Amino acid sequence: MTRVRRGELVLRYVLLLAVLALTVGPFLWQLSTSLKGPTEDIYSSPPTFLPQHPTLHNYERVSETIPVWDYAFNSLKVATANVVTNCVGAALAGYALARLRYRGRRVATLAFILAMLVPVEGIIIAQFTTMRELGLNNTLIGVVLPGCIGAMNVLLMRNAFLNLPYEIEEAAYVDGANVWQRFLRIAVPSVRGTLAVVAIFAFMGAWDDFLWPLIVLSDPSKFTLTIGLNYLHGTFANDERLVAAGTVIAVAPLIALFACLQRYFFRGVGEGAVKG
Repeated sequence: MTRVRRGELVLRYVLLLAVLALTVGPFLWQLSTSLKGPTEDIYSSPPTFLPQHPTLHNYERVSETIPVWDYAFNSLKVATANVVTNCVGAALAGYALARLRYRGRRVATLAFILAMLVPVEGIIIAQFTTMRELGLNNTLIGVVLPGCIGAMNVLLMRNAFLNLPYEIEEAAYVDGANVWQRFLRIAVPSVRGTLAVVAIFAFMGAWDDFLWPLIVLSDPSKFTLTIGLNYLHGTFANDERLVAAGTVIAVAPLIALFACLQRYFFRGVGEGAVKG
């Protein structure tokens, strides 16, 4: 029995290391490429992972080639707005679906589930037409509005609120607390972990989005980072060091956000992913 358990443990670690290499390996390779100077061969065989003479010159060249910090600021504005609207909207909708009693609640829940089944590409023309009729084309508001409340986030919040004991809210109701007081003072503080999950998903979705900003934006001064970095692939496709530096700049904020919220993230997965 001891040998079997040790074998299983070794197998699990081998699988974890393999998954780690597949997920983290490409990013580490891009980071290594971005730190290599122009004299180093990035196509050598066998490949050299560590740069011989690390340099930050490639990052300076990115900022000289495109206004990368302006693009990053636009992406930050879009992502921050997306986080705020998703956290607030998903919390309100999830609480209404989970704790309030009214006709059509099951139908409303089903509507959110069905919304997840519709591919974005199938409704993107309708979204573009709507933004054009509202006069929001070529604006950052037009980028934010279609994804301001995600169906997945609403269902995550609903499941998190369903896991809360009803006795707590009943006691607050007996003490005279109204719906808003129960929501703000009891329900929301109890699901902070799930709110962190929603915040991470919303930030990542807005920061990494490429197709929708590419369609709705035409003014280069309003481009987000994903669109701006596309210029590096087009004009400087042969300079992989420049492309790697731009990739690292785009990924770094996501890593920082997850590092700050990882404690709440793993706790939130358990809050909202058990009961349906």
